[in-house]
Amino acid sequence: MSTPFSPSRRRWLAAAAGFGALAAAGGVAAVLAQPRVFNPCLSALPAELADHPLVRAAWQGLDPASMWDCHAHLAGTGDSGRGIEMSPRMLSPLHPVEWLQRLFYLNAGCAHEAPGRVDDSYVERLHNLMEGMAPGSKLMLFAFDHVHEADGTRRPDLSAFHVPDAYARDVAQAAPDRFEWVCSIHPARADAVDALERAVAEGARAVKWLPPAMGIDPASPSCDRFYRTLARLDLPLITHVGEEQAVAGIGRPEWGNPLRLRRALDHGARVVMAHCASHGEDVDTDRGEQGPRVPSFDLFTRMMGEARYETLLTGDISATILRNRRLAPLRTLIEREDWHPRLLYGSDYPLPGILPLISPAAFARAGMLERDAVPVLDAIRNHNPLLFTFVLKRHLTSQGRRFAPAVFETRRHFDRTTT
Repeated sequence: MSTPFSPSRRRWLAAAAGFGALAAAGGVAAVLAQPRVFNPCLSALPAELADHPLVRAAWQGLDPASMWDCHAHLAGTGDSGRGIEMSPRMLSPLHPVEWLQRLFYLNAGCAHEAPGRVDDSYVERLHNLMEGMAPGSKLMLFAFDHVHEADGTRRPDLSAFHVPDAYARDVAQAAPDRFEWVCSIHPARADAVDALERAVAEGARAVKWLPPAMGIDPASPSCDRFYRTLARLDLPLITHVGEEQAVAGIGRPEWGNPLRLRRALDHGARVVMAHCASHGEDVDTDRGEQGPRVPSFDLFTRMMGEARYETLLTGDISATILRNRRLAPLRTLIEREDWHPRLLYGSDYPLPGILPLISPAAFARAGMLERDAVPVLDAIRNHNPLLFTFVLKRHLTSQGRRFAPAVFETRRHFDRTTT
């Protein structure tokens, strides 16, 4: 499927490219360093790329049926009438940051803007991309709940976007050979526990939170009932930690502090810290509420080293390769082979489709990727950002080490042991 923007739309996007990348990834330098910023949305992978030795090597030693990409976003404008909502701010040029975020995300997902077709085009593109992955591998598709007040009042007016559980469920159940789904339930909802039970019965594999954007304080005692239910159901919580830049937030930034998830872990809930807190700084509240600010990744590292969390705490490696992140956390993740059984592969789709955000050439200059791999990866990305980010992460090295196959064989982490 090829769904390029019209020339007029491309001119608008080109004029605003720096601001869009700034909104998505925290800086314009990546844009200025790239010869191209737009996803060309090419379709089927040419045979010479699909069968390239770099691609074959990436799949070698893996069981595709065990590879579930655990971090993939659904998106749209709601034009399908199936419940997706998008903030009016993202639909209006009067709010340029949010408006440009929407344009870049939809270009990354190759969803054209023909009336009634954006939502469907986004899903069709996912099918197109999965055709280029090894049979048996799957995407875990995220729902995304509304903002809620502490008293449970739903606030769609403060929500950047909303993807209902029912929508994620239906997309996944229509293609069970390609997709699983992840529910998103705000813990302040009066029906939070009932909704969680229902989602599990309907096949949800995890719960997705983005605390600063959804208005969730993970350290609040009001979350305790939700955490106890997660533990009883053995359902993982996939939650953002560290600084958030891709989605406008209404909560306090400190709600992304990894240490605030001690409460969930201490209730026996399994927690997947998205992006391994690889970006930003947080207060070290282990040293008091006025403790020093330290890299969020240092707090993730501390918690990964605590024996009491060994069977409960994992991290997904989505977004760790974005250009706005330091290389040091990624190097640590690769070199800490003792962590590999607790690291989970995720793509953070559609972000790999925003071309300036990931630079294979930069990894080659840093000595983490063979230079000969760069043009091959760039060519793959033009057709299939999902395959691109998978192959790239399989070939990254640091101090002679690579991510182990266990990092990519994530399915075992989402098999529930109790009901």
